[in-house]
Amino acid sequence: MQKTINQYKIILPGIAVATLIAVAAKFLSEHYGAPAMLMALLLGIALHFLSEDGKAVQGIDFSSRVILRIGVALLGARVSVELLYSLGGALISLVILGVVSTIAFGLLVSRFTKIDWRFTFLTAGSVAICGASAAMAISAILPKNKNSEQNLIFTVLSVTILSTIAMITYPIIVEYLGFNTQQSGVFLGGTIHDVAQVVGAGFSISDETGQAATLVKLIRVSMLAPVILLASLLIRSQNKSAKAQSKPALLPFFIIGFLALATINSLGWIPQQISPFINSCSRWALLISIAAVGMKTSIKQMLSVGTGAISLIIAETLFLATFIWLGIVYLA
Repeated sequence: MQKTINQYKIILPGIAVATLIAVAAKFLSEHYGAPAMLMALLLGIALHFLSEDGKAVQGIDFSSRVILRIGVALLGARVSVELLYSLGGALISLVILGVVSTIAFGLLVSRFTKIDWRFTFLTAGSVAICGASAAMAISAILPKNKNSEQNLIFTVLSVTILSTIAMITYPIIVEYLGFNTQQSGVFLGGTIHDVAQVVGAGFSISDETGQAATLVKLIRVSMLAPVILLASLLIRSQNKSAKAQSKPALLPFFIIGFLALATINSLGWIPQQISPFINSCSRWALLISIAAVGMKTSIKQMLSVGTGAISLIIAETLFLATFIWLGIVYLA
């Protein structure tokens, strides 16, 4: 009992610092309109020295790993089977193909550019599925190397910035293309990286577009579990020579939690009064964990990523937007 209490005491300072940064980021988001994830990330980077030495080190590490996984698991409460039926088979297929094709495109590009496959899968998955949340979930199951944390921080920062740019520019683009309400919702929900920016872009056009965009985005979020499962299987198959205990889990506990909550939500067993609370807990957990990830990353490491990485994530973003646009035109 005393040992457990001592362990909590060790990690508490780091968790408290990460939480304080998350609260500050939320305040800046609500009062100045800046993306909360981006603010948490930048504030965390500014306090990088706290992760190098002192009482907060272990708690920061705990926040960047365990609290992250809790936040991803709680995302499952937003997903239900009912979502998949409300759009129709053709549009659902388009959204799913968009996810798969974007990941495949990224991995194909990496074969010709010699960019590490871990980094490519991380960026492509975050672009294809749900931005920063997907990046953190994918990072949790990838084999670690010396660049793992800087790759994650670069990806989260990049998709957040690109998502914010898309939130501003994509509504203008769909209006120029002459898309109707549903088509606009499918394009915005099928291409913008983060949920918050999808909501902002969709409802800036109309309530109907906002609802359709959010729905499409949640279908992309629901792709997180099968992508993680398939990736885990492939990584394990590539690690046959490794010791059993060093292999990644076949299905990480946070994805089991994600699937369990999605199932419970599909069955209608999550009361409407509790659902907003679970969603809020998920957002706060992800915000706290990204603040911790920021504290563990130095600007010097960030600058070492290079222009090739920036070009890659922009190319993946443009590929997804083009794919969804052509699909909408074809289905019209």
